[in-house]
Amino acid sequence: MAGIFIIRSLDRQHLLQQNTVLETTVMLVESNLSSLFASADHLPSPSRLHTIARELGARAAARVTLIASDGTVIADSAIQGDAPLFHDNQANKPEVRQALSSGQGRDIRIDEITGERTLYRAVTTTSTPPRGPIVVRVGLAATRMDRDIEHAKHTIVITLGLVLLAVAAFTVWLVHGLTQPLSALARAARRLISENPAVFAKHAEQDDVGALADTLDQIADGMQAKFAELSEDRAQLLAVLTSMIEGVMVLDHRGYVLQMNPALERIFGISRAEARGRPFAELFRNRQLSELVEETLRSRSHREAELILPLTGRCLQIEASFAGGERDNEACVVLVCHDITELRRLETIRKDFVANVSHELRTPLTSIKGYVEALLDGAKDDPEMAANFLDIILKQSDRLNLIIGDLLELSHIESGRVSFRQDPIDLRAVIDRAISTIKPLAEKKGHRLATFFEDAVPSIAGDEDRLVQVMTNLLDNAVKYTPPGGTITVAVKPASRPRAGDHQTEAIDAAEAIELSVSDTGIGIPESDRPRVFERFYRVDKARSRELGGTGLGLAIVKHIVEGHGGDVWVEANEPKGSRFMVRLPIHSGHHGQTR
Repeated sequence: MAGIFIIRSLDRQHLLQQNTVLETTVMLVESNLSSLFASADHLPSPSRLHTIARELGARAAARVTLIASDGTVIADSAIQGDAPLFHDNQANKPEVRQALSSGQGRDIRIDEITGERTLYRAVTTTSTPPRGPIVVRVGLAATRMDRDIEHAKHTIVITLGLVLLAVAAFTVWLVHGLTQPLSALARAARRLISENPAVFAKHAEQDDVGALADTLDQIADGMQAKFAELSEDRAQLLAVLTSMIEGVMVLDHRGYVLQMNPALERIFGISRAEARGRPFAELFRNRQLSELVEETLRSRSHREAELILPLTGRCLQIEASFAGGERDNEACVVLVCHDITELRRLETIRKDFVANVSHELRTPLTSIKGYVEALLDGAKDDPEMAANFLDIILKQSDRLNLIIGDLLELSHIESGRVSFRQDPIDLRAVIDRAISTIKPLAEKKGHRLATFFEDAVPSIAGDEDRLVQVMTNLLDNAVKYTPPGGTITVAVKPASRPRAGDHQTEAIDAAEAIELSVSDTGIGIPESDRPRVFERFYRVDKARSRELGGTGLGLAIVKHIVEGHGGDVWVEANEPKGSRFMVRLPIHSGHHGQTR
């Protein structure tokens, strides 16, 4: 910073000196030229003015230029011999513009002919020729000044460099003297960290560093006593296998928590730092779990229990083993928690599924068996009765076949082995195919089928056959549960907004989804039953469902197909009566066809 200040000061001083010289020079030149323009009748010729400008420029060791009021160069000492004058208009030069407006002007810039930094001073002549005032401009090259400044820069840089080298050498010497004892302390501290407590960081000087060295030696002595305690902790930590997916917790004989692994932290939502050293009963306010720990401590034997956490609903199988510790902070009880929530859920599903399948299959089989026995008992001899019984047996066989077919279809879809195609689909074609299948059944009951398509509904990407199956199942349900003479309406429109409270639907941008609805004027579904209608074998009115021939699997198949397309399906009330099944499907990018 000091060097820059010196250079700038030197530059300003030279500029002031040069400006003083230049001001004197331009006044002398103007004085010599004013007499030439005193008489308007005898104006000098351009060649004469050019000669005078060169002579004045030579005497003043500067560049002399005569410029007319319109910016035209009349004469210039920088032009040698008979060389033509340059044709650039000088009226826009700062010094010329200032001189024409106020009588004098100045500027500093690179000269366009010499290429040197030049100081310019311009004045107007005191005598005015007929064509207006003449601007006399004198340019003085700053070559010498630049050379002096460059020399000063060179000198300053060398001087500062020498000073910096001296300061750096002194700093290195000073720092070395200060850091050598500190480096010795750092090496001793590193040895201390590497589990070598027998470290002696002696320092001869009785200063602050010496006091620090003595303190470090005292810490090393204290750590020797701590290593015995650390060995006990290590033995306890061997009981906690952090890689286990089961939760593990270690308690002492008082029931205080000594250790717990990350899996148990996730199960109970309690951090290890928060739990260590606190009573078990205070952290886990669960009566069944507390009784298990108390029984293990009392009997000093292995115990097991299965419990359900009230907040999370997780089902845990807990094994409590007695480890034998008799002192504080010694492992006495080890708890291992197995999360069997999913296992119990699958068992429940399996039991419900087996019970439902058994019940659904037993009904048609019982009917078939009963009518076959009736035929064998003599009904076969009555042609009319035999035909009636055989017709019932055929219907029950068809129902049995339908149940088995739906079971196989649902199992196939749930297994994940079904891959849905992603073809461009015209939704009108899907609706037409489904209606053509259901129309005979609807006409038989006197139902009116209506369709509604909003204009410019985009096409979607999916598996057309599977979506036809979805619409057929929904229409079949509507026909079954709508009294004769009812109305069934199918509508397709862009989704207006996500369905509140449904996370999957909210994940689908409403601006990029299509809604299909199947509305009926039937018996409707109570609000309490609507969330469960898509479960396998769930029926609102079991007796009526069997009477109408439903298997209880159609809506479960619908749900799996729709979710396989990234969509969602739900049911709501259809005012003033009936039900409305809603299907929302995403519009995939790249398919911009229109259903009209």
